Amino acid sequence: MRTLAQFSCAATAAAALLGAVMDTAAAQPAPATPRLAYEQYRLANGLTVILHEDRSAPVAAVVVMYHVGSKNEKPGRTGFAHLFEHMMFQGSQHVGDNEHFRMLQEVGATINGTTNIDRTNYFETVPSNALELALYLEADRMGFLLPAMTQEKLDNQRDVVKNERRQNYENQPYGLAGETLDKALYPEGHPYSWPTIGSMADLSAASLDDVKDFFRTYYAPNNAVLVVAGDYDAPRTKGWIEKYFGPIPSGPPFERPKTWTFTVPEEKRLVMEDRVQLPRLTMVWPSSPMNTRQDAVLDVLTDILSSGKNSRLYKRLVYEKQVAQNVMAYQNGAEIAGELGVQVTAKQGTGLTEIESEVRAALEEVVKGGVTEREIQMALNNKEVQLVNNKATVFGKANALATYHTLTGDAANLNREFARFAGITPQEVQSAARSVLDGNGVVLSVVPRGKPELAAQQRSVKRQEGVE
Repeated sequence: MRTLAQFSCAATAAAALLGAVMDTAAAQPAPATPRLAYEQYRLANGLTVILHEDRSAPVAAVVVMYHVGSKNEKPGRTGFAHLFEHMMFQGSQHVGDNEHFRMLQEVGATINGTTNIDRTNYFETVPSNALELALYLEADRMGFLLPAMTQEKLDNQRDVVKNERRQNYENQPYGLAGETLDKALYPEGHPYSWPTIGSMADLSAASLDDVKDFFRTYYAPNNAVLVVAGDYDAPRTKGWIEKYFGPIPSGPPFERPKTWTFTVPEEKRLVMEDRVQLPRLTMVWPSSPMNTRQDAVLDVLTDILSSGKNSRLYKRLVYEKQVAQNVMAYQNGAEIAGELGVQVTAKQGTGLTEIESEVRAALEEVVKGGVTEREIQMALNNKEVQLVNNKATVFGKANALATYHTLTGDAANLNREFARFAGITPQEVQSAARSVLDGNGVVLSVVPRGKPELAAQQRSVKRQEGVE
């Protein structure tokens, strides 16, 4: 049996070894992440096609990403992008109702779709010998959905989405916090000020003509990218793409939302009582859009704040002070704006006034005292792992290529991503922290019903009731 002293010596040696490794890593330039080779071309109707060959397994991933999300909606007509994600699986002119899922599942495919503020994504991973089927199905719903769209289908999927909103937002602990924060943070009319799922009133008001107009505008080949990654025969695949997607006509021109950065004139403090056991504090500030140097620097900052048990906020709130259950900091750089946030769930019996005080003290240490080279290197190591893991599967590669093409305008930015982080210095992180954290933001306290005294009380508080 090893003695306590032996364990202590072993731990000391391990710590010294880790320190030496980290010091060596900090002195070395970060290695470049593996580059992804691909072929890109465009059909006559404007559809961008990207092909990436990977023969490590006999499967192929198909991604069709439309450059439309909830930010393309208008106040009073929110939730259309997400509602349409559901409508796209209900059958098209040559594919029967509910047949899309059935046909792909019978060949062993994985299928899904997702919607966010900036884009809508449809994807399937299939055995290589079923690639033609996947391309045919995606093309048919791109080009021939409207003839199969009915009021009955709209009403059915509208109810499905309403139930999804009830389940994931209104009846979920802390479920309305994000919607409340976005409405408070972004200026009125900003495309990021409403939730992707939309409001109940807007979903109820959506007419069949509204939905058809939305499809005609945004679900066109010139507003989409098709990516095929995996094991495929290139000439045959190109032939299928031309055969099925080539005849689809281009859509009309439309105006895209412009970059809209902003400041918060004065701090907003909100309290929401909800059916929760533990109080939660969320603080958000306006920050930078995606694919910018500032976005990369703030990514590093938030990693330093909350990634791992040695991060600034975790160590202070969870380990040392033992006032928090968990902590998370994030930089959410999106296409036309960004936000930086800190979210802390308190331990039972701890009020959010104490939590806020500790968070602000930790942030002040960064703003005034800066960060270390070692902290930056650890954050860069995390980022490199994320970038590599995102390309670990054929679907991951296809999705990454589609995302960078759609949201940055150039799929090659995937291979340049790590360059945005090159040479980040402690002074740069400190400057970025000061530029964001010294500004005004939103402070939201979510507390158990009947316990408003647990809310952060540093300044005047505006009360907001949660949904029953």
